[in-house]
Amino acid sequence: MVWRQSLVKVGVYVDAANIYLNGGSGMQYDILREFACRDLGEPVRLNTYVTHDADRSRWDSDYRLRALRFHSALRDLGYKVMIKRLRWFDDETGNRYAKANSDLDLAVDVLLQSENLDRVLIATGDGDFVQVVRALQNKGCRVEVVAFDNVSGSLRQEADLFMSGYLIPDLLPAPNNGVSEWGQPDSIVRGWCYYYNEEKGFGYMRFLTEISPHLWLMDKRKNSDSPYESAFFHFSMMQDNSVKDNLPSRDHIFEFRLIPSGRDENELTATNIRIVCSL
Repeated sequence: MVWRQSLVKVGVYVDAANIYLNGGSGMQYDILREFACRDLGEPVRLNTYVTHDADRSRWDSDYRLRALRFHSALRDLGYKVMIKRLRWFDDETGNRYAKANSDLDLAVDVLLQSENLDRVLIATGDGDFVQVVRALQNKGCRVEVVAFDNVSGSLRQEADLFMSGYLIPDLLPAPNNGVSEWGQPDSIVRGWCYYYNEEKGFGYMRFLTEISPHLWLMDKRKNSDSPYESAFFHFSMMQDNSVKDNLPSRDHIFEFRLIPSGRDENELTATNIRIVCSL
């Protein structure tokens, strides 16, 4: 008898407006799908909830064309595009304002569709989804959250896995200018400081090198299957030296260039270090 490992049924639900307005305007949806479906994942549901200004679309041909291209690109990647139209209102002073909230649509869909899912990834930093996460977990789903800036602390704590979108290789392309691939010498990556010697002013950054099912294997020295690598740094390489007072920390995400170490050709050094996010 031949035993086959069953596929993990995955659902991806993207709060596109929240992601766009909070650091993820260049997010690559194909990479998000790959991350969600790591470890034999089968994409059963891929939903993206977008807002659209129908009034503007009538007179702004550039806006209309960009929206159509974006929606078409999402569909080509297998996403179902759920469009929430902006509604315009006038306040007491006569100023116009728009509303379009797709949170309820996303919440209802994910709760109904979770009956056929093993793992759910929600791309949002909105704390309003905390109760949705709990409900999904109570139904037996593993819930993962990916977001960039302005992420609710309660949402991070409630998720079975929170991964900053800045840390996922190529999810938000770094300004490599085509020099090297993520994780290679002379590439730009993002990671966090896991060790810092305050007295001597040096430490180590850790960064994810590939999308892997072994995300919990943090230390390459202890397990060769770990998808993480480390890079040495000196505090003088930081653009903002005040950050060193809070190191080490998982709550500060840095972007840095990797160069070969002068001490060991197999080691890397982080230079041009700048902070991109504080969770």
